[in-house]
Order: sequence, then structure tokens, then C-alpha cells
Amino acid sequence: MSIKVLVVDDSAMVRRLLTEILDQDPEIEVVGAAPDPYIARDKIKRLNPDVITLDVEMPRMDGLTFLANLMRLRPMPVVMVSSLTAKGAEVTLKALELGAVDFVTKPAVDVAHSLEEYAETLIDKVKAAARVRVRARAEQARPTPPRLKSAGMFKSTDKVIAVGASTGGTEAIKALLEVLPPDTPGIVITQHIPAAFSGPFAQRMDKSAAMIVCEAEDGQQILPGHVYIAPGDRHLKVSRSGARYLCRLDDGPRVNRHKPSVDVLFHSVAENVGPNALGVILTGMGDDGARGMKAMHEAGAYTIAQDEATSVVWGMPGEAVAHGGVDEILPLGEIPGRLLARLQTG
Repeated sequence: MSIKVLVVDDSAMVRRLLTEILDQDPEIEVVGAAPDPYIARDKIKRLNPDVITLDVEMPRMDGLTFLANLMRLRPMPVVMVSSLTAKGAEVTLKALELGAVDFVTKPAVDVAHSLEEYAETLIDKVKAAARVRVRARAEQARPTPPRLKSAGMFKSTDKVIAVGASTGGTEAIKALLEVLPPDTPGIVITQHIPAAFSGPFAQRMDKSAAMIVCEAEDGQQILPGHVYIAPGDRHLKVSRSGARYLCRLDDGPRVNRHKPSVDVLFHSVAENVGPNALGVILTGMGDDGARGMKAMHEAGAYTIAQDEATSVVWGMPGEAVAHGGVDEILPLGEIPGRLLARLQTG
């Protein structure tokens, strides 16, 4: 059974390019294309696609309005196609909040090498999206749980929490941060995200969290009550200087096809924080982070993987479990409380 895809984009060139890329794969069939949401709506009824690729900015009805209606009336996997701009980032993050499974950026048609890499990414994301059970908007819109209270004093002030995520991670990270108390030990996060998106993502998280959230800068000290998110074009590492932990940004090659890479972060935490670290691997496609989490586990850190039922894609957490680096598998909603309990017992 092939995966039936409907391509929705106001640009004829982009529609043609996405169709050509997806049709290369024997497991995918592009059943139709639409230049705007009104035509898309009719084609969804007629063609019954498994996945939609949806342009963020379109005439007659914007992508967000269409997505919100779709998630209410006929929930299905949607991969957003976004421009690499601040506005594109803001709209795409909102789309993920509304229930889109994932996003790709607009294809760069002028570079053959980047197009090959782009094609691989697009095909992977469409295949992953086809496996996701998308819940109706009403099911997704649960009230935010109350913020957890700290016991006033954590046993140790030199703890660091390291978090890795990919597909579905922007919303999973939000669910984690919005319930943690303001005096939680410093958190370092690698989320697979483009460079233009990591700053807006950090700002968005800062509005939801009691902690202070920022995009990580090279040499920043990791402090309690602060969250440091890897920039979208740099690896984030943790180094030690005396009694202090510091953020280090690295412009090295991609690891596991990713930059930033979760493995790079977790390996640095294993090496420099050891048993004073806690590791969390959240929803995501692929296996980035699995080996790094095993290294953390072997260095004495306590490690947690998000469970399959609450993950958008159980690739990264599943691989971390398979590699033997996970102490506990938990639903997303239970992870913050477990972190605090571990911190308070030392």
C-alpha cells in the first residue's frame, strides 16, 4: 500500500518540485496537488490522502486557518512547507501547536546537492507522518497542568538536565518546561530545528516557562532557573570550568545528518557532568541521541525516555531504549515530576 499525498502550495513550481521528489519513492504516490485551501478541501474529500504537505502562506485562506479547520473537522497528518524567515518560523511553530506533525523548509531549487539532501528529508518526514495517529483538535486541547512546586532546596546545585528531541519535540519541550518550577537546575536542549527557527522557538518557550529560556551562546554559564536551546546551525556541548558548567557552541560537521545533534550534546554531558546529570530523550524520528544517552547512563546519569503512546514518533526514544541507555520509560506528562523527585533525592 503506497502513501497517498496531496501537495498544497500556491506556487506551481513548488508543487511540481515536491511532486517530482515524492514520486521518486516507490512507497509514495502523489494523488493530487492544489494551489489553495478551497481546492485542497475538495480534493481531500475526493482523493482521501494519507498525508498533506501544506504551504504556510497562501491566497484566499492562509495555511494556519485551513490547518485549524482541518484538525477540527478531519484530523490527518500534515507536513508544513515553510519559508526560512522569522515570519515563517513564527507561523510554523504555531502550526505545530495546532497539530501539524512536522515541517520542511521551502526547497532551494538552485543547488543540486542541497536538493538531493532536501529530497531525502522530505521523503523521510512524509513517511514518518503517515505512521502518526493524529488526534482531533478537541482531544489535543487539554488544559495546561499546574506548575510543579520545588521542595525549596534541591540536594545539589551542580545538576544539569540535558534534553534531546526532534519530530513533535517543539510541543513536547513546551509541555515539559511549562510545569517545571523557576528554581529547576539548568537545562540544555538540542531540538532538530533550522537556524532561522531556533531563536523564535526559544522566545516562544520563554513565554510558556517559569524558567528563563534563551538560545544558547558560546561561553554562557549554565545557571539554575535557566534553559539553553541549541542554535539551529551549531552543536551545543557542555564543558566544565572549575565548579562551573558552560555552554559551548561547535561549528563541526553534521552528526547523524543533524546539526545540532543530540548525540553531540549527550556525549559532552556524559564526559563533563557525569553522575550529576539527568538525561531526557523525547519524541523524534531517527536514532540521534541513542548512543549519547547510553554514554550518559554509563557515566552514572539518570536517563528517561518518553514512551511510545505519547510520542509523535517513537524513533529516537525507542532507539535509546534499544541501545540499553534508558533507566525509565515514561509518558510525557510524568517526566517533569520524575525529574524533580530525582533531583530532590539526589
